[in-house]
Amino acid sequence: MSENILEIKGLNKYFGTTHANKNIDFSVKKGEIKGLIGENGSGKSTLLSQIAGLYPRDSGRMLLNGREYDPQSPIDANNCGISMVMQELGVVGTLPAGVNVFLGRTSQFTRNGIVNLKALNKAAAEQFAKWDLPKVPLNELTDGMMIETRKIIELARALSVDPQLLLLDEITQSLSMNNRNRLYDLLKRLKAMGRSVIVITHDVEELIQITDSITVLRDGAVVGEVLSAKTSPDEIKRMMVGREISGEYYRADMKPDYRNKVVLSVKNLLVENEIEDVSFDVHEGEILGLCGLSDSGIHAVGKAIYGLTRRSGGTVHLVAKGLDIKNSTMALKNNMAYVPKDRDNEALMINASILDNLSMPSLSELQGKFGYIAPRKTKRLASDMTKKLSIKCTDINQTVNTLSGGNKQKVNLGRWLAKDLKLLILDCPTRGVDVGVKAYIYSLMKELKKEGIAIILISDELPEVLGMADRLIVMKGGRVAGIIRRDEDFTEHSVIGVMI
Repeated sequence: MSENILEIKGLNKYFGTTHANKNIDFSVKKGEIKGLIGENGSGKSTLLSQIAGLYPRDSGRMLLNGREYDPQSPIDANNCGISMVMQELGVVGTLPAGVNVFLGRTSQFTRNGIVNLKALNKAAAEQFAKWDLPKVPLNELTDGMMIETRKIIELARALSVDPQLLLLDEITQSLSMNNRNRLYDLLKRLKAMGRSVIVITHDVEELIQITDSITVLRDGAVVGEVLSAKTSPDEIKRMMVGREISGEYYRADMKPDYRNKVVLSVKNLLVENEIEDVSFDVHEGEILGLCGLSDSGIHAVGKAIYGLTRRSGGTVHLVAKGLDIKNSTMALKNNMAYVPKDRDNEALMINASILDNLSMPSLSELQGKFGYIAPRKTKRLASDMTKKLSIKCTDINQTVNTLSGGNKQKVNLGRWLAKDLKLLILDCPTRGVDVGVKAYIYSLMKELKKEGIAIILISDELPEVLGMADRLIVMKGGRVAGIIRRDEDFTEHSVIGVMI
C-alpha cells in the first residue's frame, strides 16, 4: 500500500487560452497536513477544484489510495472521502443553515417527498458537536449571516461526509482569532486520526505553523516543495514570486501620527443584539483599528457607521458637514466609502464588467448635461483606475468573476479611490489576497493617510491592525473593552489581554 492518500501526475487544466495548471506533480501522505501557496492566479484553487470534482482535468492522472480517481462532481468526490471548503462562499442563502450542512444529501431525511427538518437539524447539530464547531442557528436562512458564520457552516458540511482528505481554500482569513484557534485544534485532531488535509492560505507564517510540508505554485506550475519545520517565510515568498521581496510591509514608525481635526464622531452606537454604547472619534490622516473575537461586534460597527444596518440608537456625525449620517445614501453623497469583508456578495457586481464595477459609485459625477451617463468619462475613469492599481485583466470589459482574488479586491478598492474621499471604512481588506497585493494595499493606506483621509481598519488579523493603526479599539461582547495607542504597549500580548 502506498503511503500517499493522493497522487497527481502531469495534471493540466486550461480555461480557453489560459493554462491554469501546467503538468502538476503533487502528492499528499496519509495523516499529512499539506500547505499549498502561491500568488493570486498561480493555480491553487484550480488544482483543489479538480481534486474536489468541481472541474474536470484536461490531461494527467489522479490516484486515490493507489487507484485511479476521476470525480465527476463534488458528490462523487464526497462518496470517495474527499470534501472541500471553497474560497468563495458556498452556501445557499435562501436555505436554512441546517439544510446547507446536508446540501445535495437531504434524501436521507426525505420521506414521500417531504424533508424531515427536525431529524435533519438534529443530525446537523450532532456534526457541530462532534467536531467542536461553534453553534449556529440551524433554522435560520444563511442569507444575512456573517461571512464567518457561513464559513463555519461550510466547514460543518465538509466534515459531515467524514472525509479522509479535507480541502481548505482560504478559510482561515474568514475567521476571528478564537475560531481560528479552534480550526488549528481540528487540524491536529484530523492528523491524529490519520486523516489528511490540504490548506491554502496567503498567511505564510500561519502556513508554516500549521502544516507538515508546503508546495509552492507559480504561474500554474509547481516550483518546489519544502518541509515546514525547515523553511522560513522569506524562502516561501522568494519561491512564490521568483525574487526577493524588499521594502516596508507595515508602518515603520511606532508613534501615532494624525491631525487634530475630527472627521467622524460616533456616539453611543447601538445595534440590537450586536453592539452597544460604542463611541469614538476618527481624525484626518488617522488609521483607527478595530479588533476583537468572533462575538465582539467589530464587523457590525462598520456596517452601522455607513448606514447599512438599522441602528437602535446613537449618532454618526460627519463633523465638516455638520450632518448625522442616517443611511448609506447619505454616506455615499458625503465622501464616505465602505469596503466590506465579503466582497463577492456585499460589494462587487460579480457578473458585471470591471468598467461597470469601477464606475458604479461615481455615477452622479459621470452624468452629462441632461442626466445621461457620459460613456467617454466612464471609460476614462475605469481605464485610469485599472492602470493605477495594476489590475491584471484582458481589458476593462472583462467580467469580475474571472479575476483572481487579489485583482477583485483591487477593483473593490478602486471603485472608491476614484472619488474624493474623506473617510474610508475597510473591513478585512487583505482577506484572500497574496503577499504582493497585501503589501500594495498597505502602501495605498499609507498614501491615503498622508493625504489626510481618515481610515477605519476593521480586521481579524492582529498583526495587520498592530502594523497599521494609530489607535486600536479592542471590542468584547459588542462593547468597547479598551483603546490602545501606538505609542503604548502596542503588542499582540497586550491586545489579547484586553480582548479575552
